[in-house]
Amino acid sequence: MKGLWRGLAAFGLACILVCGPGSPGGARAEDGYRLWLRYEPVEPAHRDAYRALAAGLLPAGNSPTLQAATAELREGLSGLTGRAVEVVTRADAGVVLYGTPAASPEIAALGLPLEGLGEEGYLIRSVRIEGRPVTVIAANADRGVLYGAFAFLRHLQTRGPVARLDIRSAPSVRLRLLNHWDNLDRTVERGYSGQSIWDWHRLPEFTPQLYADYARANASVGINGTVLNNVNSNARSLTAPYIAKAAALADVFRPYGVRVYLSARFSAPVEIGGLPTADPLDPRVRAWWRSKADELYAAIPDFGGFLVKANSEGQPGPQDYGRTHADGANMLADALAPHGGVVMWRAFVYSELNPEDRHKQANAEFEPLDGQFRDNVLVQVKNGAIDFQPREPFHPLFGAMPRTPLLLEFQITKEYLGFSTHLAYLGPLFEEVLQADTHRPRPGTTVAHVVDGRAFGHQLTGVAGVANIGSDRNWAGSHFDQANWYVFGRMAWDPAGTGARAVAGEWARMTFSNAPEVVEPIVEMMMGSREAVVDYMTPLGLHHLMGTGHHYGPAPWVSDLARPEWNPAYYHRADAGGIGFDRTVTGSNALAQYAPGAAAAWADPATIDERYLLWFHRVPWDHRMESGRPLWDELVLTYDRGVAAVDRMAATWASLAAHIDPERHAEVSQFLRIQQAEARWWRDASVAYFREVSGRPLPPGAPEPAHPLAWYQAQSFPDAPGHWD
Repeated sequence: MKGLWRGLAAFGLACILVCGPGSPGGARAEDGYRLWLRYEPVEPAHRDAYRALAAGLLPAGNSPTLQAATAELREGLSGLTGRAVEVVTRADAGVVLYGTPAASPEIAALGLPLEGLGEEGYLIRSVRIEGRPVTVIAANADRGVLYGAFAFLRHLQTRGPVARLDIRSAPSVRLRLLNHWDNLDRTVERGYSGQSIWDWHRLPEFTPQLYADYARANASVGINGTVLNNVNSNARSLTAPYIAKAAALADVFRPYGVRVYLSARFSAPVEIGGLPTADPLDPRVRAWWRSKADELYAAIPDFGGFLVKANSEGQPGPQDYGRTHADGANMLADALAPHGGVVMWRAFVYSELNPEDRHKQANAEFEPLDGQFRDNVLVQVKNGAIDFQPREPFHPLFGAMPRTPLLLEFQITKEYLGFSTHLAYLGPLFEEVLQADTHRPRPGTTVAHVVDGRAFGHQLTGVAGVANIGSDRNWAGSHFDQANWYVFGRMAWDPAGTGARAVAGEWARMTFSNAPEVVEPIVEMMMGSREAVVDYMTPLGLHHLMGTGHHYGPAPWVSDLARPEWNPAYYHRADAGGIGFDRTVTGSNALAQYAPGAAAAWADPATIDERYLLWFHRVPWDHRMESGRPLWDELVLTYDRGVAAVDRMAATWASLAAHIDPERHAEVSQFLRIQQAEARWWRDASVAYFREVSGRPLPPGAPEPAHPLAWYQAQSFPDAPGHWD
């Protein structure tokens, strides 16, 4: 448990003890490595109460997971109280007692209501043992104790009330996973925070403290699994040397309850197995995968399973052999089933050979297969039907496959929301999707209800997030992008009951300060930031207007790529007569893939939520909007509103300079200046293009673009980050 992070914590505690929280030492510069686990000392008004609550630690056991909980509680409580908190041998007043009833007679004697908490839930309660006040963190398994320890510290970090504690929580989703799009050469597809943190060349012998800190951060928000490698996978990741490397990571992660998964390349039996085919019905292929599963579980006994991208964007798959997605998934599921592993089969499929609206293709391929997958298969579905756009309607598959568990896939890395330099808190995006009403099997059934299993009675459930983590010292490329990792974990734990604003408040308090004059403006910045990005990039339902390939910057004019669905013009369809993609019965009829109640909300351009107008409708430029303005004027003013919102965020952040450590304040300020410039670039380039296409003058008072359209069209970014080629 010792390492750089612990060393930093020890330095911080020494500074607290010598300097005090009100001294200049309490505002020392920070680089973001500690994330939200900073454990800064509480204010004097809280200190006595916190010290009375943390007189000592009494673990009920010594498993690796309990050791991790002890290390966390020691570090956290010592930092918060400003004095060393150590392990004791009896439950005296103020002791924190933690463990399971099976391991602790004292916890068992309390008769705590642990039913329904499973192996990951926990109960935190103020109790009396022989008349002495004690805080107990109880669970049915050590993983639950660890999650409870983090929850207890989070409660203190955010200054929750400490009298009569009674906190009970259990995850409503079984698999809560990060998906790393990391390649074996340490490049990261759609990564904007440095190299991959997996140093494959030095593994398995070299396992730096970084890896334990990664697992620790994930456990702190309830993430219990990680897919190590890119879905556009390399078959070498399944060879013996790379299995040994994955096993070394699994050994580091195991105490924190984080299981390892791998992306499996469907053609691996050919590429590394020497077979002439990867046909999922071929007995030789099935035997090869069974043998590979046996090899994996011999090295990693708690290996989680496979993530598979097949027959999508050039990846091999069962359709290469005339088989279905179910055939391919079931072959792998049969190989993993004896070991308890799962298959997560991605539904992100579309083909340049299919003239159908891209919005419809995944639904058309997968809905007919409902009920044909093995019990240990989840179909992994992106939040929207196109591709992680700043705003998308929920994917029509949610609710359409009642006999198949669907695993929701979000993107934490901001491929389409300004990379790591644009401040865009994704909590509102996640919440918007999770709270969407699918109307299946009945009105009021949200995406969250489908994902957590209650809609159709599934026990195998999951949520995945494409990770934004890399080798940058602050982990995520920017300080505020840490919040997207954090909110993903918190919402994955309880998709139906976790609110974006509340989580933003938690994160701000744990990351920056508990002072209201800091928390409130930061939360307001965060809550408005994603909407600002939508406004200056893809307003009113426009989508996929980004530069092709790298997805950096605006390029609505691109229309000459060989694959039509890779052209931004495919999605906006603007000309002199109007703009938008008609997905009603008069167009592609993608609306028909939704339940009638859900489709009805989007069917009429006169009554639709205008945030989705151009996603579902092609309308003339003079279409009258709810404001009374014509569409063209509304479009330009919405772009302007997005730019203005970024200016307000920058001003708000500048006003907090006295309250934020200089290093982090300066870095965020620089990124906000980049965002201000690029928001204007987005606005000006888009307005210049749509003005030329529509033949309309700018609305009165709207500023001219800074450059002529030809200048924007001439910009080229062959070295944009994200390893997109």
